[in-house]
Amino acid sequence: MDFRPRQKDEPEINLIPFIDVLMVILIFLMLTTTYSKFTELQLTLPVADTEQLQDRPREVIVSVAADGRYAVGKQTLSGRSADELVQAMAAAAPTGDAGSAMVIISADALAPHQAVITVMEAARRAGLSHITFATQTSQAAGQ
Repeated sequence: MDFRPRQKDEPEINLIPFIDVLMVILIFLMLTTTYSKFTELQLTLPVADTEQLQDRPREVIVSVAADGRYAVGKQTLSGRSADELVQAMAAAAPTGDAGSAMVIISADALAPHQAVITVMEAARRAGLSHITFATQTSQAAGQ
């Protein structure tokens, strides 16, 4: 008979599956989290400190007034529909490679957001894919 004490195996905790599960949960939470923006802030747009651009022949300047009226170049449009805007922008685009023309949206700070989105949609429908926004310098805004 063998009365020697047996060696007891100490239980071993394997942490690798636990770490794997935590990593999957962490990645899932990172991908599904939405970040909310608070809209209670009072903002005055648009103002930027940039240098003045020279007048270039491949520009289509679209102005949006505070009440939502449009002007393409120096021609004021009578209506506010996107179809009229598409026709006016296509006519104002330089002949030849119209896709390389730059659309400059010069919108009043109080212009409706939908009016600016309508200009962007009209530019897309007219085949003009390069869009930028005109701003004023902060020095001119203070006057």
